Amino acid sequence: MSPEHWTRPVPPEHGTTADPPAATAAKPTREQVIAGLRATSEGGADLVQLLTPEGERVHHPDFDLDLTEAQLRDLYRDMVLVRRFDREGNALQRQGQLGIWVPLLGQEAAQVGAGRALRRSDMAFPSYREHGVAWCRGLDPTELLGIFRGTDHGSWDPISTGFHLYTIVIGNQALNAAGYAMGQKFDGKVGDDDGEATMVFFGDGATSQGDVHEAMVWGSVYDAPLVLFCQNNQWAISEPLERQTRVPLYQRAAGYGFPGIRVDGNDVLASLAVSRWALEECRHGNGPVLVEAFTYRMDAHTTTDDPTRYRLADELEAWKLKDPIERLRVHLVREQGADQDFFDDVQAESDELAARFREFCFAMPEPDPSRIFSEVYAEASPVVAAQREELLGHLDGFADHPVQGGVH
Repeated sequence: MSPEHWTRPVPPEHGTTADPPAATAAKPTREQVIAGLRATSEGGADLVQLLTPEGERVHHPDFDLDLTEAQLRDLYRDMVLVRRFDREGNALQRQGQLGIWVPLLGQEAAQVGAGRALRRSDMAFPSYREHGVAWCRGLDPTELLGIFRGTDHGSWDPISTGFHLYTIVIGNQALNAAGYAMGQKFDGKVGDDDGEATMVFFGDGATSQGDVHEAMVWGSVYDAPLVLFCQNNQWAISEPLERQTRVPLYQRAAGYGFPGIRVDGNDVLASLAVSRWALEECRHGNGPVLVEAFTYRMDAHTTTDDPTRYRLADELEAWKLKDPIERLRVHLVREQGADQDFFDDVQAESDELAARFREFCFAMPEPDPSRIFSEVYAEASPVVAAQREELLGHLDGFADHPVQGGVH
C-alpha cells in the first residue's frame, strides 16, 4: 500500500469507546473460527503427509519412509499406551489426586514420531505436554507424576535419559535448547553421521514469546544443531492461531535464514520421516531447522481450562476424523494384515499400564519438608541452612506435625 493510502486512526470522542481490532477482540466470532478452520484444516499445499486420515499410504518425493510391519505395530503401540496413561492422568486430577494435568490428546503422532527419530546421543527439551516424547526417551510414565502432584520438579536424570526436565515457563526451553546445541557445536560433536543434535518442543502459542525468537537468532548465527519442533495444535490456550501469526508458522524460519517445513502432525509416519530428516540436517552441520507439526489439541489446554468457552463443537468434530491412532489402525488392518488379537493385546497392555500408573499415584509419599532445601546449592549455604532450621522449627510447633528426618 502506498503512503498516500495510509490513514492515522482518529481517537474516539471523550466518553466513547472505540471497537477493538478483530485481532485483539476478547473472543473470536463464530465466523472467524469457522473461517480459520476451513483455511487450515488440511495444512496447505506444503503439508508433508504419508498416511491419509483414511489410513491410505501415500508417498512423498522428498520424505518417504520404508518401515516393516513390526515397526508400524510398534508405533501404534506407542501411541495407544501414551494416550492411555494420559487419559488416566486426566482422571486422577479430576479425582483430586493431582493438582493439575496437561493432556496431549490428539498429539500422539507428532510426539511419538519425533521422539522415535531421536538417537540416544541426542538431547530433547520439552515444555510440559511432551508425555509421548518422555515415553520414547525411556521414562516410565510414573516419573511424570511428581510434577503434577507437587512433590518434585522432575525425578529423572536429564543426562542419562537425553530428556530435559519439563519447563513450565512458556518458551523458555527454546533458549535452553539453543545453548545446549551451541555447546554441541563448540565441542565438535557435529559434522558427520555420528553427530549429535538437539530437539526442542513448543506450541504455537510459544511462538509469540521472545525466548523462542531469541533461540532462533542464536541457533541461526551459530549454525547450531537445533531442531525447533512446533506442535501447532491451533489454540494457544484460548487464542486461535490467526492471532499468533500472519503467515504459516513454518515460513517464519526463512526470516532467520534456515529451512522450515510443515508436516501432518496427526500422521506418525510423516512426523517420523520429517523429524529424521531434520535431525540429520542438524547433526551434519546444516541446522537449525523449524518443523511445524500441524495437529490439534483435542482436550483442554490443562485440566484448569474449559475449551467450550472459546471453541466450537463442529471444529472438534472435524478433527476427530483425523485421529492419529485411528488412521494407523485402519492402515494396519487394510494393508498390513493386523488382526483383532494384536489390538486386544495392545489394549490389555495399556490397561495394565494405566492401573500401575494409578496405583503409583495413590501410593506416592509426601516428601519431607526439609527436601526443598537439600538440592539448592552444590555446597552448603549458611543462608539456606538457617531458612531450613526456621521452617522445621515452625512446623514442630504444631501438635500433629511429626519430626521430619530426625531434625528439629
